[in-house]
Amino acid sequence: MIAMQYRFPLPADYDMAIIERRIADKAHLTDGFPGLLFKAYLSARKTGPELDNAYAPFYVWNTVEGMHAFLNGPGFAGVSQAFGRPAVATWLVWQARCAPGFEHARFASVERRTIPPGTDLAALRREETADDGRALAAVVGYEPGTWTLVRFRLWDSEPAADAATPVYAVGHVSTASR
Repeated sequence: MIAMQYRFPLPADYDMAIIERRIADKAHLTDGFPGLLFKAYLSARKTGPELDNAYAPFYVWNTVEGMHAFLNGPGFAGVSQAFGRPAVATWLVWQARCAPGFEHARFASVERRTIPPGTDLAALRREETADDGRALAAVVGYEPGTWTLVRFRLWDSEPAADAATPVYAVGHVSTASR
């Protein structure tokens, strides 16, 4: 499995209703997308001096072929035409757990952190995949080029946010089974 995210920071005065309309009009296009476990359509509104408006979808792919089909297809071409082609972060997934009803999540948290040199990766994997089950969905993965860890969670109620763990509103969750 591969996790993937791109993020478009938007100006403070950006009309976020544009993003909400875009999600409402286009999100169904990835429902049942081949190779996709899920795509969470995420957005954030500026709520403090350190945060910005953003559109930041998060994907979990069951197959690399599905990821290629999306990135080389009309959906990604459309978002790139609207906002510019983004850098796409990817992680190899250690675990993706989805509870029944996860597609109805209202919030998401995305934490990225550096994996320090010398870290016992097998021990880190065991620690990171010991999920407590509080989230509707939990994904943990790593990127070995920059040695970055990602922790992604879907929630039914808003979790605490901090500078290291931004919280997003979920506009829609596309799944393979739709």
